[in-house]
Amino acid sequence: MTILPAEMTAVAISAPGGPEMLQPATRPVPQPGAGEVLIRVAAAGVNRPDVLQRMGFYPPPPGASDLPGLEVAGTVVAVGPGSDPEMLGQAVCALVAGGGYAEFCVAPTGSCLPVPRGFSMAEAAALPETVFTVWHNLFERGYVREGETVLVHGGTSGIGTTAIGLCNLFGVEVIVTCGSAEKCAAARALGATHAVDYSSEDYVEAVKTVTGGAGVHAVLDMVGGDYVPRNLDCLADDGRHISIAFQRGARVEIDISQVMRRRLTLTGSTLRARSAEFKALLADEIGRTLWPRLAEGAWKPAMDQSFPLTDAAAAHARMQAGAHVGKIVLTV
Repeated sequence: MTILPAEMTAVAISAPGGPEMLQPATRPVPQPGAGEVLIRVAAAGVNRPDVLQRMGFYPPPPGASDLPGLEVAGTVVAVGPGSDPEMLGQAVCALVAGGGYAEFCVAPTGSCLPVPRGFSMAEAAALPETVFTVWHNLFERGYVREGETVLVHGGTSGIGTTAIGLCNLFGVEVIVTCGSAEKCAAARALGATHAVDYSSEDYVEAVKTVTGGAGVHAVLDMVGGDYVPRNLDCLADDGRHISIAFQRGARVEIDISQVMRRRLTLTGSTLRARSAEFKALLADEIGRTLWPRLAEGAWKPAMDQSFPLTDAAAAHARMQAGAHVGKIVLTV
């Protein structure tokens, strides 16, 4: 039987603000409730929502930990009522609603997946948030399928690099936008069919050129604002526009007649506040469909840089600087 400490090191947000507001803190080790497990964290992913939470723009949902961190990998060291005791000792990665920046983290049993064969803990921690987000939005809400072409903004972000990888696995061509020629080259090296440098090129015109004027079947957008009507111009008839963030603003103006005339679909989602039941169903589908491919070595996440847990401020500074390519993780 594992003897657990009463306290742990975590990284808390001392006040809304810059990266320096992330401060090491001592917290009680959380206890798993019904349908939950306690994970001894080996690594935790760093994501844009963590940055927004630190800045005071994205509070955790009711009942979630106030600590940042939406994905972890580690070893199950305790199980709550109703959880399978055989999970004890298993190496898992998990999607959580908060609390990942810590030595221990509680996770819903249904949101846990085994660490894929051949993956390090850091690589496993880089999977849940972006894989769940891309899978649900691009393949479920956007019902993208083999032979189609999609446009993904932020091609070297965690979401962008994951979208490239999953599109490659399932026969989908992917056009990405990036902010420099160097990042475009990195995206192409990761498997993007085409990469557009939006700092020097109109991505709408580039998409029309690449697709021979036909447009793309779907757009995965994290920019919002004035990008949305331009995204619609990139879509083929019956195309799907999927919104997952709005870095340039939540309010947009579009020509609704274009939506009607060309039979366009506008959809989107947020993942953090969805129910444990929904996330468990999503995890089950991903586990059955994608995880066997990962175990075969078909794809691994693009890894940017790892930081010790207590250097979370430096990890956030790197993310905000925008120089990263792929996933940033914290190691414990």
